[in-house]
Order: sequence, then C-alpha cells, then structure tokens
Amino acid sequence: MARKTKLNHTYINFIGALALAMLAGCGGSKSANVQQPPVTQSSFSKIYVGNTGNSVKVIDAATKAVATVPAGTSPRVLAVNATTNKIYVANLLSNNVSVIDGATNAASATVAVGANPNSVAVNAATNKIYVANPTSANVTVIDGATNTVAATVGTPGPFTVAVNAATNRVYAVNELNNSVTVIDGATNAVSATVAVGASPLSLAVNTTTNKIYVANIGTAGNSVTVIDGATNTVSATVPVGTNPEFLAVNTTTNKIYVANANNNNVTVIDGATNTVSATIAVGASPMALAVNATTNKVYVANLSGNSVSVIDGATNTASTTVAAGAGPGMLVVDAIANKIYVANSFSNDMTVIDGTSNTVSATVPLGAAPTWIALGP
Repeated sequence: MARKTKLNHTYINFIGALALAMLAGCGGSKSANVQQPPVTQSSFSKIYVGNTGNSVKVIDAATKAVATVPAGTSPRVLAVNATTNKIYVANLLSNNVSVIDGATNAASATVAVGANPNSVAVNAATNKIYVANPTSANVTVIDGATNTVAATVGTPGPFTVAVNAATNRVYAVNELNNSVTVIDGATNAVSATVAVGASPLSLAVNTTTNKIYVANIGTAGNSVTVIDGATNTVSATVPVGTNPEFLAVNTTTNKIYVANANNNNVTVIDGATNTVSATIAVGASPMALAVNATTNKVYVANLSGNSVSVIDGATNTASTTVAAGAGPGMLVVDAIANKIYVANSFSNDMTVIDGTSNTVSATVPLGAAPTWIALGP
C-alpha cells in the first residue's frame, strides 16, 4: 500500500517514478525515502550527492571538481560517519548499502540488507549504521568496523530511521502502522513502540533535550508528535500545516521548523512549550529544511518555486529568497564555512549559496536527477 501524497508533484513522487522507470522501463509512483533533513554539520571538504544514474557524485568543496563513485540501483539516501570518513548509501532497488571510503572516493564494500532500503542513519559514537527496510519490515544494523550485518530488528514497515547518539537510541518511523519503534543501540532490541499521528513520515531528534519530533502527513494528521526520549511517551501533539513533509531542529534555540508542502509555509514550534510560535510564508512547495545554528538561519528548499527561502530565526521572518536550479529537493548546511548546498533534481545540478551574502557562488553540473545530499570531511 503506497502512501497517498496530497501534493501531486512533490520531490518524493518524482524520484519514486524515476526509480520505477529504471527498474521496469515505465513510469509510476512510489514513495522515495524522506529521512529527517540533513543535520547541520561543520568543517567539511566534500559534498556527496546520490543520483538516479546509480552513482554518487563527490564534489570538492574548494575546487568544485566532481568525481563519480558507482553505487547500487536507485541510491536513495546517504549518511556520513565523519569520524571514520565512510559514506553509506541505501540502494532502494538492489537491496543493499554501498560503503564509500571518503579518503579514496572509492566503493570499499557492499552490504546486503532488507527489501527496499529507504533510509540510513549513522551513530558515529558506536560506529553502527541503521537501515530502514519497509518491504521486509525490519531495520538492518551494520557494524562499521567490519561492514557486516550485526543484527536485524523487526519493525512494522520502517520508512525512516534516525539516531540519538547521546542516548544510543534508534527511532524508526512506521508510516503505515502510525507508530515509532525505539531500538536500544546497546542490545539491538526493541525497547518501546510509540503510537503517533496518521501517516508519520519524517522525524528529527533534539539530542540536547532528548525529544523526538515526528511529522504526520495523513489527512487526520497534519501534526507533529513530540516524544519524550527519557520515557518513550508522547508529551504533545502540535497541529501544523498541510502535508508536513520535512522538519528540522535548532538545538541551540530549541526551535523546530516544519515545512508544510501544500501551504507554502513553515511552522515554527517552541520546544520549551510545544506550541506554535510562528507560521512563515515561503516559496512554492517547500520540502527540505536545514539549520545553521551558528547564524540562527534556516534554509528552505522550495521544489516548485525553484528557490531557497532564508528564514531569520531571531525574527521568524523570511529575510530573502535565493534563486536555485529547477526542482530543489534537498539541501545541507556547512555551518563553519557558512555555505548552503542545494541538490536540484530537475536541472541536474547543485547550487552553492554563500550564507553571508545570500547569493549564489557556484552552480555545479551533476548528472541524472541528484537526490540526497550530505557533507563529509
């Protein structure tokens, strides 16, 4: 059963259709992975972008030179372990994870996982990698030291997975089951199952407060469920806009930002009170968000607007709009360099935005439909 997307031309359906076309030579509609938006990171020299050409593009942040590393079929999501300099690529249609050595830009291993791996997350502290396999209804745990499967944990159709490295807990969003499975990273056992709203899709973790935020996109949802990580209970349900596809957390200000794809706005939730503090108009079809906690700016990729909205976290206003390529679906922030990297799925390139001037400093051609984007050392 596929989820019913309320926005007809979202990034999700576009990438899903491309994946099916690659497999069967025909169009179609299939939900692609929507993990929590890339977490703001710092001090990076490379950008990794998955694309539907069954490869990962590696871009040198300084020179903008591009290398190509082969991956599996329909690489969906990338996760980076900055400590080991390894990149993990979930390949939706080949049921495996490609491991890329960031030092050599070469694939160092391929690990078989469950059916249709849709999301991947890394715990750098334990060197464990978690892969959500919705079709086989489990989460694969990979040992990063040996590139072998350490465990397979049953969950009711995990669509997205995220890690709280501070508590060594793993959270798997079960979209069709309206729940979140909590996995103890020390034992690889399920410690709790938490009921959330209708059709939960993405999540974000505030490691400082130990709160987990889950975006529910169902008709009866359109809300964010707040889970207390200490008790594995729901502490609040916050109404937001229509079709909240993505959300991101600023751990410094304890603010949560939710992109409402059908309303062309972003909901701001105060993490201290679990109430809506603002609703900010942005561009058409806002999708991914990324936070620069250093500058207190939030960047929103507007898929249909071909732009990035810049939100001032201090005033809750969209201070400027920067033109991007066609179909900006994902983006990530380098907080130290104050650069924003945007993957444009329709124009097949990456926009580089200077966060100081809010201007485009480069456009890098990438090839077939760039999708997920991540930063590496």
